[in-house]
Amino acid sequence: MGEICQVGEENLKLLLDEFQQSTRASKQNCQSVAERIKQEVERICIESKRIQASGEISKWAKNLAQHRLRQCLHYYKLGSREGRIHLHSSLSAIVYRYITPPQIQSSYQARLNLIEDFLQQFYLEALNAFRRETELPIMYTPHTLLELAEYMAFTERYGKRRIPLSGGRSQQLIILRAQTFSHQQPKETSVDIDQAAEGTTTDSDKTWNDGSMQQVREAMAAQQDTGDDIGSLRLVVIEELMAYLEERGQQDCADYFALRLQDLSTGEIESILGLTPRQRDYLQQRFKYHLLKFAMGHRWELVHQWLEADLEHNLGLTPTEWAALHEQIDAEQKSLLDLKHQGLSDEAIAKTLGRKVNQVKKKWHKLLELAWELRNHSNSGASASTDE
Repeated sequence: MGEICQVGEENLKLLLDEFQQSTRASKQNCQSVAERIKQEVERICIESKRIQASGEISKWAKNLAQHRLRQCLHYYKLGSREGRIHLHSSLSAIVYRYITPPQIQSSYQARLNLIEDFLQQFYLEALNAFRRETELPIMYTPHTLLELAEYMAFTERYGKRRIPLSGGRSQQLIILRAQTFSHQQPKETSVDIDQAAEGTTTDSDKTWNDGSMQQVREAMAAQQDTGDDIGSLRLVVIEELMAYLEERGQQDCADYFALRLQDLSTGEIESILGLTPRQRDYLQQRFKYHLLKFAMGHRWELVHQWLEADLEHNLGLTPTEWAALHEQIDAEQKSLLDLKHQGLSDEAIAKTLGRKVNQVKKKWHKLLELAWELRNHSNSGASASTDE
């Protein structure tokens, strides 16, 4: 107990110093938020049998405090609007495959509406849990940007809590809630909130890190300080890619994508989808194929704008890569690139080059693939091919 108290005071000082240096919040506001995080970390360290048995209580306490600090500052830097968009899109991706009315083939838009309704309920539940666990007044609501960031970070962790189930299994709290909501069970038969709130917390540190899709993966799951326009584009890309997959009857790819957005390991994905490793690998390759078709052809302008790899940014290439691209393309492709830079339509370019529109689109697709390979080779240090 003495060890926890000592490291708790060290954490409090660290949290307070970081909040004062990294935010514009008042000293009192920083003190209040830092104190609440300190108390949460102490409670977890005291109640967790795993931490108590580890013999590394101080290390656990410091890591938990630093993780919560990073989360809180991340949402603070995003700001009120962008923070909400990021949290909403992240939680939407987690519950996407679970929000379907039983025995009803719902449309993509109908499912989005259900997700919206579900998450509004979940945000209120998370706020009540936050008030309860931090011993705040029952009518407390965040007023400052730092308090809002604290609440959004808590909501993300709250949704990802692992709740023990029978047979030694566990499941994320928000998924249990989504399943209850989807089956339209009466409120009184849902999983008990107080019991769930006391469940074991685990902070996922897994990354989606396999192969030539690194740039898209990192941007999809990015938790970085981006402007409002880029964050909004991220949400639009995710929604349009989901719609694109469903329109083509690729529901299993959409489910796979939703799970990948959660940074789940391949083993967890296989368990949730009921797949063997070989079946999961096949699904992964099929998803990669459709993702590339979407990114290179269907909405290439949207995707490249979002990745800051559009024509205004030389397709995201460095000056050296841009020069390498020009060395690898022929005269007609160079003309195509120049005409695209001028903002001409495919029809106008086809007329200028004396080609059919479909031929222009295919050549442009090949050029985008080449730029994509150059970017991925530099970003990942690997030479993975996009035609796997």
